[in-house]
Amino acid sequence: MRGLATVLVAAVGLVLAFPLTPAAQNPAYRVPRLPGGKPDFNGIWQVLNTANYDLEDHMARPAMALRAGPFGPVPATPVLALGAVGAVPGGIGVVEGGAIPYRPEALEQRKQNQDNWLKLDPEIKCYLPGVPRATYLPYPFQIVQSDSSFFIAYEYAGAVRDIYMKDPGPPPVDSWMGQSVGRWEGDTLVVDVKGFNDRTWFDRSGNFHSDGLHVVERYTRTSPDVMQYQATIEDPQTFTRSWKISMPLYRRQEPGAQLMDFKCVEFVEELIYGEWRKTPLPR
Repeated sequence: MRGLATVLVAAVGLVLAFPLTPAAQNPAYRVPRLPGGKPDFNGIWQVLNTANYDLEDHMARPAMALRAGPFGPVPATPVLALGAVGAVPGGIGVVEGGAIPYRPEALEQRKQNQDNWLKLDPEIKCYLPGVPRATYLPYPFQIVQSDSSFFIAYEYAGAVRDIYMKDPGPPPVDSWMGQSVGRWEGDTLVVDVKGFNDRTWFDRSGNFHSDGLHVVERYTRTSPDVMQYQATIEDPQTFTRSWKISMPLYRRQEPGAQLMDFKCVEFVEELIYGEWRKTPLPR
């Protein structure tokens, strides 16, 4: 047993010292290509993680909205009836280095966002998710690509992105999804996204940004049904330095896979406007 333990420790040490990159995991993989020679990213893709709850490492907890209980936090009254459905599953973080490098004053804003999650999270009101959050929401998205164009449609809220492969110049106006400009670096699609407003969050844990947000995404096919996604985030008003997230994206495999209709705006009309009815419904 002692000898086996020694071998296991040595093996773990080798993995930590020489981590496998996506390419090293499948060195024989050949990226499928379009007629013009560019890598083919067409398909319906989805994450398998809990990044939308919290980009950082997090333990499971009773709910996103909590209140003090006699022996520790319990779900806030508005979400109490959800029980386990409203609980937060634990998750391994996707932030390189573990922690988001907030400026001290921005940490206080994140705390306020967390304390007022039910009122402030844009996802609850079906606002457009922004970038990069659109990628790791728990809904699929579809890439439609040709030799000259690249388009992404998201199931959540009917969000879309037209990725310009020729720079059209500065964004004419700030928006929820920003302006995306793509270029190729070998077989990796690099997307530079600017022109955001400050009304989107990165996750349900109150991680946020200013309208100075700048995101650079990298999409790389690593096996027949897996794509590696990385986003570098820069916002000097909110963070002390740039930081990265990364995760695999998986191609949906079931026959007839397609984006379903989840234009959730109508589902939150009662939440947002119900109090303005001539005769409001009971809350």
